[in-house]
Formats: sequence, C-alpha cells, structure tokens
Amino acid sequence: MLSALLGIGIGASLAVQTAINSQLRKFVVSPFLASMVSFLVATVFLAVITIISGSPLGLPLDLFSSQPIWIWFGGICGVIGLTTNILLFPKLGSVETSVMPIIGMIVMGMLIDNFGWFNSIEQPFGMNRILGVLLLLLGVFLAVIVQEIMSRRHTSATPKENKVNPWPWRFIGIGAGMLMSIQAAINGQLGVILNSPFQAAFVSFFIGSVTLIIIVGLKERSYANIKEPIKQSAPWWVWIGGFLGGSYVLINVYLVGKIGTGQTVVLALFGQIAGSLLVQQFGLLKSVKNRIVPIQIFGLIIMLIGVFLIKLF
Repeated sequence: MLSALLGIGIGASLAVQTAINSQLRKFVVSPFLASMVSFLVATVFLAVITIISGSPLGLPLDLFSSQPIWIWFGGICGVIGLTTNILLFPKLGSVETSVMPIIGMIVMGMLIDNFGWFNSIEQPFGMNRILGVLLLLLGVFLAVIVQEIMSRRHTSATPKENKVNPWPWRFIGIGAGMLMSIQAAINGQLGVILNSPFQAAFVSFFIGSVTLIIIVGLKERSYANIKEPIKQSAPWWVWIGGFLGGSYVLINVYLVGKIGTGQTVVLALFGQIAGSLLVQQFGLLKSVKNRIVPIQIFGLIIMLIGVFLIKLF
C-alpha cells in the first residue's frame, strides 16, 4: 500500500512540476533554459539530501570500468524525453504530446519487467497484467482524449492546409516515453549498485544538468535570461519545480528496486493524469482552468482498476 501511495504521489507531483515549469518558461522564454533551471535546482537539492543521508557525492573510479556503460545514461534519457516533449507540443498539441509518451512508457515498462532488462526485477507478462494494461490505456483514452475530441467539435476549428503528417511525430513521442521507462530502470539499478537511492538520483540529475547546460549553450548561446524571474519579481514557487522533479526521480529509484519498473511506471502515470486533471479543475499555479467532466472521472476509475490488476498480478 505504501509503495502504491508513493507511486501515485510522485506522479501527481510531476503534474504540478509541469505547471510550474510552464510558468517559469514565460519568464526565461526558452523551454530549454527553463528545463536547465529545473534540473540545476534538483541537482543542488539532491546533493544536499545525499550528504545528509551519509552517502558521498563522488563515485569510486573502479565503477566506470566494472559496470556496463548504460548505467550512466539515465540522466541523458530523461533530458531527451523532456526535450522531445517540448518539440512535440507544436506538432501534435497538448493532448497527444501527453498520450503518446504514456503509451511508450507503459509498453516499455511492461517489456522491461517481463524480460528483466537492465537487471530489473523479472515479472512475467500474464493475462491479468495484459488486461490491466488494456484497461489503463482505455482509461487514458477516456480521461484525456475523448474530452479533447469533444472540445474540438464545439470549437469547430477549420482544418489547416498543408498540415504536417502527425504519424512520424507520434512515433517519436512513443519513443520518448520508452526512454522515460528506460531511465527509471537504469536509475533503479544504479541505486542498487551504489546502495543509495539518494546518490543514484543525484548522479542522474547531475548528468542531465551537464547535458542541458551544453544544449542551452549551443542552441541559445546565452544564459542571461536566467535572471529574468528575479528581475520581474516572479512568484517564489516558479523555482520549486526542480525539488518536485528531484523527489520524483529519487522515489522512482526506490520503487523500482521494490516493485519493478512496470508497476512503478503505471502507478506514477495514474498519479500524473489524476494530478493534471486536478490542476486543470482548480486552475492551480496560474494554469488554464478547465472543469473535469464525468467521462474523465470514469476514465480515472478504469485506470485505477488497470493499475490494481498490474500491481497484484
């Protein structure tokens, strides 16, 4: 029960982090710079937590030769997944940008569990788990996609000419979601090797931060806008997205070692969608207010049943 609550809780915190980072982006303009700020805050936060826990920040040199090279790629997978979502938004819109990675996360999470990839806990893919995944996808469809289809019909928007073929971008979105599940599995294994989820989360975010600093330097060629939230007296909470992101990865590392990648992913996804709907319902953190409709609640119930089947079987 504690694992389930933690998984759902970190998923909900990720939805809040998304809302916070979207506000931060308004001040710093660049989505890459906003992500970099979030990663740097998370890295500092995790460094402090790691020191308090008694774990060292440095790594023994023999780990680089004794461990497979993929063990260090968790942070890079996270950066690629995050950056891909930013690039997908203008191509697919908000709903498909959320749903396509979710599909990829579920599929890859179940595959990792079934085959024990990345030294994860092996959990065979039985009929109950298959049914659970199908119910989870149905719940996503009802909670997210149906409402968007209905709203589009009401707006009666005219079709665009020269519309970009969405299918390549949809597959890219699914691939980004797969990378997020791979990140969870890698970080979980890194936590086992280091015998510290705190140090593993710190290493992952440190690598991700360095990657984003390089990306911003190459793409934006300036870090000056990082001062804009202070100059414009931005709300204090625009800086705490990194704390939520760091907590998400930290608890992910812990849960993967306890219940496996697949179960961790589906619990977090349920929390993420439920949290997103609550943020919309109340217009939290200056987000657009959008009331929850009964079909979305029904979708959440279907998802919860799917999570229950996957969790128990």
